[in-house]
Amino acid sequence: MADLPFGIDFGGTGIKGAPVDLEKGEFAADRERFRTPSPSTPDAIAEIFVELLAKFPDSEGPVGVTVPGVVRHGVVHTAANIDEAWIGTDADKLFTDATGRDVHVVNDADAAGLAEVRYGAAKGRKGLVIVTTLGTGIGSALVYNGVLVPNSELGHLEIEGHDAESRAANSARERDGLSMHHWAKRLTTYYKALEKLFSPDLIVVGGGISKQSEEFLPLVDIDTEIVAATLLNKAGVVGAALYATEDRDS
Repeated sequence: MADLPFGIDFGGTGIKGAPVDLEKGEFAADRERFRTPSPSTPDAIAEIFVELLAKFPDSEGPVGVTVPGVVRHGVVHTAANIDEAWIGTDADKLFTDATGRDVHVVNDADAAGLAEVRYGAAKGRKGLVIVTTLGTGIGSALVYNGVLVPNSELGHLEIEGHDAESRAANSARERDGLSMHHWAKRLTTYYKALEKLFSPDLIVVGGGISKQSEEFLPLVDIDTEIVAATLLNKAGVVGAALYATEDRDS
């Protein structure tokens, strides 16, 4: 297990991590989970990561970390559901210095997208795959022939005068008390906009609500093939570990 990459999924409420076998796309050991501290400042999170990695003393490989925000060349530029102190933080350097490991940070939806393309619902698919995560907001990942185009943020498209995620995220369904049928109408409007702009070959729908995909996905009326994600809660950790091993220019 020493050389296997390690994935950490850092979210607004929890931090999960495990070494990952990239041949199988599976955890190589049982994952560990910590509650995200409040405030979730960079230094506080770095301390949690040190404690998390210490639970896997045999792990020495590179570390990938998801962040719920835009990440460019290791620097965090937005802070969704985490402390605003993250904005402008060189997270790659912070975590590398704190842990003594080679750490690389990636947007959380981008990590899920990489995992679904390599191991999940989009495995073996060529062309443009759009992975969306329906939750508090709408995360997105664009992957073309296996190559990630990072930080797409397609949940913030303006559709019919509204920020798309304010109408079509799972939180909007819950807030407005929508039936799956009525929510699917909003999702149809959203995904038709993605079709018009990107002409994707496949759309993958993730997020916790994807476990109930049979209740709403068949009601989404678009021309593009649209399927549920398959990695579910593993996608962030697996995708982060995969990202840590990929070539990059940062």
